[in-house]
Amino acid sequence: MSTKKSEIINKLVENYPNFIRKDLKRFIEIIISEIKYSLKRHERVELRDIFSLEPRLQKKRVARNPRTNEKVIVKEKYTIIFKSSKLWLEKMNYEK
Repeated sequence: MSTKKSEIINKLVENYPNFIRKDLKRFIEIIISEIKYSLKRHERVELRDIFSLEPRLQKKRVARNPRTNEKVIVKEKYTIIFKSSKLWLEKMNYEK
């Protein structure tokens, strides 16, 4: 399930009519950019009772090309691990 930034902004506008759409849009952009910069600095991002994002280092390894069966060296890289909270997971499963 993916959500567009515009959908988030529309829901915020509906729920908080006192705020101007432009301000809410800027607010969301700031949050997303801060999350991106934190992950670039290899820091853990946690939104309490919602989810956490954690960059983890994948070690250098030898893989193979499935077409040619040729060995390929995969460089060391960071991946992002997503973990949702139990509360949020229960809420999401309940809404289905």
